[in-house]
Amino acid sequence: MILSKKMITQLLEPIHAFLHCRTPEAWIAEARKPDNLTLLLTDHLVCELKAAQTATWLIRKYVADKPSSERIHGWLKPWEDFIYREHHDSDFLHANRHLSKGVIARRPLPWADDLVEKMMLLIKEELHHFYQVWEIMQARGIPYQKMTASRYAKGLLREVTTHEPDTLVDKLICGAYIEARSCERFACLAPHLDDELARFYVSLLRSEARHYQDYLALAAQVSPTDIAPRVRQIGEAEARLISEPDSELRFHSGLPAWSAQQIP
Repeated sequence: MILSKKMITQLLEPIHAFLHCRTPEAWIAEARKPDNLTLLLTDHLVCELKAAQTATWLIRKYVADKPSSERIHGWLKPWEDFIYREHHDSDFLHANRHLSKGVIARRPLPWADDLVEKMMLLIKEELHHFYQVWEIMQARGIPYQKMTASRYAKGLLREVTTHEPDTLVDKLICGAYIEARSCERFACLAPHLDDELARFYVSLLRSEARHYQDYLALAAQVSPTDIAPRVRQIGEAEARLISEPDSELRFHSGLPAWSAQQIP
């Protein structure tokens, strides 16, 4: 389904209200340069896998019993072989069919079923997006090459509390901000890309917008207290990561340091 401008605006309104800052114009100016397309597509590819890994880890850590956890551990192996061990013949296209919702909880938790349902859908969608990005890269003759990760995710995780259930709540809130920022950046980039890429990034907006809402809903369900203060604190940290100078351009990087140095 092609989203109209009105539908895109409606999707982005809650995203913009949730995020504490917009993407800096300097990042957009740098990211839209044709010379940076290979870098951004490659980083986007890896980000899709990392999103699926996070969701898989949440199921294994907080819900699945040992047999389920061991089975789940193998779900992402074809994609991880491709990215981390550079097994470029990995058949991750067909591996998606083996993902199953048959996860047995090791103990009764009121939010376990919701976490599994939402994270399973997220895993399948992120891995599908992974393959879509890889198809685009192949069609354009862009080989996969390893690159360093941005400081963004690690910076967010520094905000995570070290005792439960606050640790889980904070990780879910971090997931919400990552998904919301991804959605906002897809929308920022789309008008500056060729027609194929623009349509692709617009097509991702709906799922990314739902992912951030799912993460927030789970955080509110798990937490015994109001999550608003933690949402605000983590959101402020996320905004700093986006607004402060960054030495490398990545999909979730901050203000390009070389651009910041040119500001009088």
